[in-house]
Amino acid sequence: MIIYIHGFGGSGEGQKARLLRQALKKEGIIAPSLPTHPTLAVQTLRELIERFRQMGPVGLIGSSLGGFYALHLSQSFESVRVVVINPSINPDVTLRRAIGPTGGINFYDGSRYEWNEAHIEALKALRPTVYRSENLLLLTQLGDELLDANEAIEALKGCEQVIEEGGDHSFSGLERHIDRIRGFLR
Repeated sequence: MIIYIHGFGGSGEGQKARLLRQALKKEGIIAPSLPTHPTLAVQTLRELIERFRQMGPVGLIGSSLGGFYALHLSQSFESVRVVVINPSINPDVTLRRAIGPTGGINFYDGSRYEWNEAHIEALKALRPTVYRSENLLLLTQLGDELLDANEAIEALKGCEQVIEEGGDHSFSGLERHIDRIRGFLR
């Protein structure tokens, strides 16, 4: 089973989620819409991984903040293979800009929610301390307008990496890498 983990403000109905759900349906994939609080999101993912591991291997694909969550979870689940797409390596720093009563936005329906210091502290507590490079594939584009791709390239040294010039935070042309993702998660 493959679990796609969306980014900040995303959902299981986002563009990447729909693309991956369609492209990897034979492999079995879910793309849950996660709670906005980091601790609750990771707890939900942990429960899904534990349940699906009873039925067979589990792989994770995480984008942006979802990549951060996937990296965190990979510390606990050694056999889980992880693909991260333009991952956030330091969301406790980059998501400070969202602090405020309506700083969080749900891109699915346009609703807003409060993002506060407690969310930032939760992200700090989730920061990975170990990266299992043999189980990681990084897909990043240097044209990411929201995150510095070099942070991920440096933090994930030693793992398989696909680094592209240009692009954007959404990772333009992700469909070109479906076979590589599929092969890596097998």
